[in-house]
Amino acid sequence: MLVCGLDEAGRGPLAGPVTAACVILPDDFCFDLLNDSKKLSEKKRFSLEPIIKEKSLAWGIADVDHKTIDQINILQASLLAMKEAFSKMMLMLSVKLPDITLEDIQAIVDGNKVPDIPVVCIAKPKADATEFAVMAASILAKTHRDRLMEEYHQMYPQYNYIKHKGYPTEEHRQIC
Repeated sequence: MLVCGLDEAGRGPLAGPVTAACVILPDDFCFDLLNDSKKLSEKKRFSLEPIIKEKSLAWGIADVDHKTIDQINILQASLLAMKEAFSKMMLMLSVKLPDITLEDIQAIVDGNKVPDIPVVCIAKPKADATEFAVMAASILAKTHRDRLMEEYHQMYPQYNYIKHKGYPTEEHRQIC
C-alpha cells in the first residue's frame, strides 16, 4: 500500500491563493529530515523542497486563486486544491509505476475533512506533525505558495508580500 500525504498552505492569509501538495515517499526516504513546515525555518524548507521532489515516488502541487476562494469559501477551495494536487501526483505516479492502481493507494489528509478523491482517504488533524508524507506535502505547499507571494510582491510591492506572504500581520492590516 502506498501512502500519499495531502496538506495545504494559505488558509489563513488575507491575500493570495490556497496551495495544496500531495506526496508519496519511498520506504528508503531519509525521514529524519522532515517535520511540519511550520516548525522549519524558511531556509530549511527551501533546502528540503528539491530533495522531496527528487526522491519522492510522485508529487503534485495545485493552487486555487482568490476569486475561486471568494466564490466557494476557503475550506472548499482547500479541498479543491488537494483534489487537483492528487490528480497531478497520479499523473506522475502513472508514468513511474504504470501498474499501480487506485486500490494500491491510501491518502492521509492533514485536518478533519477529506477531498473528493478516488482512494481511501483518512482525515487526521495535526498529521503534518506526525505523518511523513504529510510533512513532505506541507513543505512543498508552503515553499510553492511562498514563491508565488514573492512574485506578487514584484507586481505589488506596496503590500510587502515578500515579508508576510499575505498572512494577517499588523503591517498588512494597516496597508489594506
